[in-house]
Amino acid sequence: MEFITQPWAWYVAGPVISIVMFLLFYFGKRFGVSSNLETLCSIGGAGKFIDYFKIDWKQNSWNLIFIAGSIAGGFIASQWLSTSDVVALNPQTVKDLAAIGIANAGSSYLPDEIFSIDTMLTIKGFFTLIIAGVMVGFGARWAGGCTSGHAIVGLSNLELPSLISVIGFFIGGLTMTWFILPLIF
Repeated sequence: MEFITQPWAWYVAGPVISIVMFLLFYFGKRFGVSSNLETLCSIGGAGKFIDYFKIDWKQNSWNLIFIAGSIAGGFIASQWLSTSDVVALNPQTVKDLAAIGIANAGSSYLPDEIFSIDTMLTIKGFFTLIIAGVMVGFGARWAGGCTSGHAIVGLSNLELPSLISVIGFFIGGLTMTWFILPLIF
């Protein structure tokens, strides 16, 4: 059990990801988490109103099973395989987050200053989460995939659009971290 509960080193996790990517490529499947949104919208009947969603969602049903497995795996890991809720953050990161108002950074996966019910029920908290969700969802579709899809799948396939997207993700992340996040908190 100790082997499963401890973080895996990069030289173990990296090849496992590579093997999974090879198997998906071999069987003609493309990994992508954000593409499930369009599949779910198609299942829900959005194709009746928007042509973009007129797709054969059954071709992507395997990916919905992957997402269900990811959710189940995350629940199992958090309930029975996690030794604590403390997140191992760099001490400098904890200091930087405390300086902008996130006092208990690293004490749990979801900081109360952002994700507590009390915070979400404030106007600032509600709009922060709504705007962030729309930007992430819109950005993932506009970029043709999410960060994991481009960084893992696209770069492993040597796709130039994925390289450009990953560079954009890093620029956006740095901009958010150093300029926008301090203004919000």
